[in-house]
Amino acid sequence: MRGNELKPHIGIFGRRNYGKSSLVNYLTGQQIAIVSDLAGTTTDPVKKTMEIGGVGPVVWIDTAGIDDEGTVGRMRIEKSLEMLMQADLALILFTDNRFEAEEVMLVESCRKRNIPYILIYSQADRFRPDPHLLEQLEADYETKVFVLTVKDPSLRETLTSRIREALPETAYMQRTLLGDVIGEGDTVVMVTPIDDSAPEGRMILPQVQVLRDILDQHAKAVVCRETELEQTLQQLSQPPQLVVTDSQVYAMVAKIVPDEVALTSFSVVLARAKGLFADYVKGTPFIDQLQENDRVLMLESCTHNVTCEDIGRVKLPKLLAKYTGKNLKCEAVAGLSSLPRPIGEYALVIQCGGCVLTAKQLAARLAPAIEAGIPVSNYGLAIAYMNGIFQRSMRIFER
Repeated sequence: MRGNELKPHIGIFGRRNYGKSSLVNYLTGQQIAIVSDLAGTTTDPVKKTMEIGGVGPVVWIDTAGIDDEGTVGRMRIEKSLEMLMQADLALILFTDNRFEAEEVMLVESCRKRNIPYILIYSQADRFRPDPHLLEQLEADYETKVFVLTVKDPSLRETLTSRIREALPETAYMQRTLLGDVIGEGDTVVMVTPIDDSAPEGRMILPQVQVLRDILDQHAKAVVCRETELEQTLQQLSQPPQLVVTDSQVYAMVAKIVPDEVALTSFSVVLARAKGLFADYVKGTPFIDQLQENDRVLMLESCTHNVTCEDIGRVKLPKLLAKYTGKNLKCEAVAGLSSLPRPIGEYALVIQCGGCVLTAKQLAARLAPAIEAGIPVSNYGLAIAYMNGIFQRSMRIFER
C-alpha cells in the first residue's frame, strides 16, 4: 500500500564527478545509475527503491552536481536542492580534500530544515584524505566523516548501518490514522462518492489508507456512497463510532449523520497524521479575511486527470467564491511542480490531504508559506469551515 512517495527518501548530493552515481550503485548492489568520467552525466534525479534491514524499503535519490554550469546547469542545481528539501536523510559527498562553499551550503540547508545528514569523503582510493581537514569538519559539524571507496565492498554494511542510525524513525515508523480514536469492535462508516473525478474501477488512495487503518485496529468498516448513507445508518444495530466522508459531500453527509455521532473527512484524517494539523487549524479561519482579487493557492500532492468535478480546481474555488462573495484568483499546482509566482503573492494556501507524500515532503512543500507568514489550510478543513462544521470535524480528535 506504500507507494514510492510514502517511503523514506535518502538523497545523495555533491559536485559533479564526486561519485554520487557510483554510490547509488554501490549501496543497491545494482547498476542503477549511469557512471561516467564525463562531468554532468546525471541530469535529472534518479530514484531506486531498496530494502534496509530494520527500516524497510527506502528510496535512494541520485542528483545532479551542485556545481553544474550554464542556464540548464542552474536548473539542474535547483532540482537537486528541491530533492534535498524532500529528503529524510542527506548523504553529502566531498573529495580531493575540497570542502568549500557548495558543501557548506548543503550542510547549512540541512541544518536549517532539520534534515539529518552524513558527510562522506568519497573516492578515498584516488585522493588520500587530509586527516586535519576531517578533524576540523568533525569538530565544526559535530559528526563523524565517513571515508569511502566504492572499490571496498566491506564498507557497504558499515555505511548502511550508519545510514540506518541516522535515518529518523519518523521517516519509516508509520503513524496510525485512527488508532487513538477507535478501538477493537468499533464501527466506522466510510462515505465514498463515485462521480466523474473518481478513478475507474478502484478507490482513491486516502480511502484505501483509512480502510486499512480501520482493519489494523480490528474495527469494522462499512462502506457506502452518500446516496445510500441514510439507509446504511438505519440498518446498523447501533450508531457507528465514527463517520468518515469525502470532503466534497461534507454538507450533505453532515445533515444525515446525527450530531452525537463523530464526523470527519478523509482529508482531515490525513492532515492530522502528517504533522501540520495545528497550522491548518490556525490558518483555516483566515478564509473570512480574504479580500477582492486575493490569490489562493491550491496545492495538490498528486497529478491526476482534471474533470469538471475536480475538487481542488473546480468545486473548492466555487465554494470559496460563494462563501466569501469575493472575486478570488485561485491557482492550482499539482505534484511537486514549481509555483507559478512567488509565494508572497498568495493570501492563502490550501493543501490537499497529501496521501502520496511523506510528512517530510509535505512539511517542505508548505515551509515557504509558513515561514512567510501566509496562512495555510487543508481541503477538508476549509470545506468543513465554509459549511459550518469546522469544530465538529475535529471533535473526535479532542477526546
